[in-house]
Amino acid sequence: MIWASLLLVAGALVVVLPVSRFRAVPRASVVALGRRVVAFAAAAPRQALAGGVALAAVLGLLLGGPVAGVIAGAYAGLGGRALVRRANRRQAAIARSAALDALAALAADLRAGLPPAEARSDSGDRLRRLTNSVWRLAERTGAPAADLVERIEADARAADRAGASAAAQAAGAQATSMLLAALPLAGLGLGVLMGADPFHVLLRTPLGAACGVAAVALQAAGLLWSERLVGGVTR
Repeated sequence: MIWASLLLVAGALVVVLPVSRFRAVPRASVVALGRRVVAFAAAAPRQALAGGVALAAVLGLLLGGPVAGVIAGAYAGLGGRALVRRANRRQAAIARSAALDALAALAADLRAGLPPAEARSDSGDRLRRLTNSVWRLAERTGAPAADLVERIEADARAADRAGASAAAQAAGAQATSMLLAALPLAGLGLGVLMGADPFHVLLRTPLGAACGVAAVALQAAGLLWSERLVGGVTR
């Protein structure tokens, strides 16, 4: 996501600024701009995604016309959304692993005799609710809290293993959807190699523009539907 935003900003500067003026920009200013873009993309990924889509659409508009702007914006949105979701999944996995480690440490502390009031866990929402239920159950029935916490941890880790197995089995479907998404680009490249001018037809003629926009819309719908199916399996 961050590198995509950097490339889009650099491309916009190259298109908008004259070459001589761009060469006159101090290197320190370019580095400072890059650092600001990286910091903004890390702090506000949704806003960075919207900015990247807007820049891609502007670049497409300047280089290829309105149809190219629509197609570039759509592809930038799909790619940026995938990168944001991937970063979110990575952060969620890190938080989940930390929560399970905290539960294991909590169970060890409880077996060592540490009072429950001092051993509460800062785990995820569901794990926190289950852990809080342990204290209420232990207070009402006298059940051993350490055993209950260990069972919660074991169940959570088993669910994670099942989710990882489902994700591995769904990887083939994801790869197939990405391959199908790249086929139109391969077709355009084949047309260029054969000596035709598919980009002129696609971007400069009414029929080509209609086909291009419809193809992008259908492709986006297919990718989102495939993502929903795979997400349902992995959840």
